[in-house]
Order: sequence, then C-alpha cells, then structure tokens
Amino acid sequence: MGNRERQEREREAMRRAILEAARELFVREGYRNVSVRKIAERIEYSGAAIYSYFPSKDAIFFALAEEGFRHLDQALTRARTAGGSPLDVLRQGFWEYYQFSKAQPEHFELMFADRSVPRIMEDWARFGFLHTTVQNASDQIRACIECGEFPSDTVPEVAFHILWAAMHGVALIGLYGMFAPGEDPDALARDTFEAALTGLRAGIRTTFVAADLRKVGGLAPAAGVTHERP
Repeated sequence: MGNRERQEREREAMRRAILEAARELFVREGYRNVSVRKIAERIEYSGAAIYSYFPSKDAIFFALAEEGFRHLDQALTRARTAGGSPLDVLRQGFWEYYQFSKAQPEHFELMFADRSVPRIMEDWARFGFLHTTVQNASDQIRACIECGEFPSDTVPEVAFHILWAAMHGVALIGLYGMFAPGEDPDALARDTFEAALTGLRAGIRTTFVAADLRKVGGLAPAAGVTHERP
C-alpha cells in the first residue's frame, strides 16, 4: 500500500469516526445542543482538525442525512425492481420505508424527527436525487391507476403523500416506543397502510395539493407533472 492510499484510507476512517460520533450525539442530546467541540471531544480529536473534514456542524448533519436518504433510496429501489403487480410493488416500497425506520432508527430520527436540524432545502442540490425517489413512487401509483387499481382521477403525488403519512405516523410511534406491552407495531403499520390504500381505491375526495419538488428546490419543474385534481 502506497503512502497516498494509506493517507486516503486514514482520512476516510477519521471522517467515518466523526460522522458516527456526531450521529450518536445528535440523537442522544439533540442537534441544537451539540457543538463541533463536543463531537471532537467524543473522538478525542481537536475541533480545528474536524473543520478540515467538515466546514460546519450543519455540513456534518447534511452528510449524515445524505447517507441516510441514500440507504433508504437503495431499499426502495430493491422493492421497485423485485417484480410483482403494480399494487404489490407499491405496498412493498412503503413497507421498506417502515422497515428502514426500524433498521436505521438513528438515521430516521435525524432525517424526520429532530425539528432543530437544518432543512435539507438549504443544500437542495445535494439532495436532488430525492425528487427521483418521490417521482418513482408517484410513477408506481400512476401504474396502479393505469391498471384500474385506483380511480382515473387520482393525483399520484397526492396519493403518495397520503400513503407516506400513514406509514410515517406508525414509524414515529414505534421510534418513540409509544406502544403498550403486547401491541404489534408491524400489525398497526400494515393495517394503517391498508386503510389509507382502501380509501384511495374507493375514490375518497382529497383536498391536499402537493408541491413540485423541483420547483421548490429552484430547479425546472418535471415535464408532465401535475398536482391538482382534475
């Protein structure tokens, strides 16, 4: 191993140590209560040296958030490419989201539960791939419309938000341990999702209007995307 390769590996190992320490502290103490100095003390490193890896505490959070969202995106991609009917694929995708909240609770909490963290819109270019993730889910709902599983006037982006809210709510309840002894979080996740799915398939009237993520992020709107019910 050459010196350059060794230095790169050592630098990546230190970067990893910083992220792991930061994630642990952010979750345990809350983002606003953690300083770069505290992260440095956790790994017995100097605060000044950490700035050679990350220019700010926010930059550390954005690195963690990107890592978490990419893990989630990989899980959703697996569900999308596993095969099955459009409705089966849709179910599996949202189930993967729920399973991610259980498998990666620290990432999930930072990404979705801590209100003190920076908004990802502040570094939207870094998270542009999330538009594709959401668009893929909307496209799966569109496939369900085309095969008659949902009414023809269903707005895919609105249906996505309704199904996401259903699964997300149960994920948060589980994250904070709000189930009584003997209650089955997985059963509630399945039942809640199926209840929302049944309502959409029955053609419930919706009033929510979804934002265009590309427009919100300062990018050009996706061609052919509409968010208002006909």
